[in-house]
Amino acid sequence: MDLTSTWWFWALLSAVFAALTAIFAKVGVKEIDSDVATFIRTIVILVTLGLILLTLGKLHAPGEISCRTWLFLVLSGLATGASWICYFRALKLGDASLVAPVDKLSVVLVAVFGVTLLGERLSALQWGGVALVGAGAVLLVLSG
Repeated sequence: MDLTSTWWFWALLSAVFAALTAIFAKVGVKEIDSDVATFIRTIVILVTLGLILLTLGKLHAPGEISCRTWLFLVLSGLATGASWICYFRALKLGDASLVAPVDKLSVVLVAVFGVTLLGERLSALQWGGVALVGAGAVLLVLSG
């Protein structure tokens, strides 16, 4: 089996990079305004993604994109920006070991939104996992 063709390989890699993001950002935001830090991070992401697309030969006109696709990609981008601004502000004010897990309440919210808005289904065992993530975040907040 080719690991790079599985969703969980990329999700695990995402988790590793998200963890590194929290650690690097906590150190990086120490002596700078959190919004400026978010701006610098965004520039780095844009340049990096542009270089990756260029290297892979994917940097070209996207072709015809529907208005619905544009709408949801723009909304996703706005939500990402708002998330980053809030995340960096939280890191500026709190410990990375507490901020990052609470940020992962997004796991609970994605499950709820996925079921209510997208019609996805989760098993009882999967809901149990979602509940444990939520309970863990609540315990961290209460103990902090």
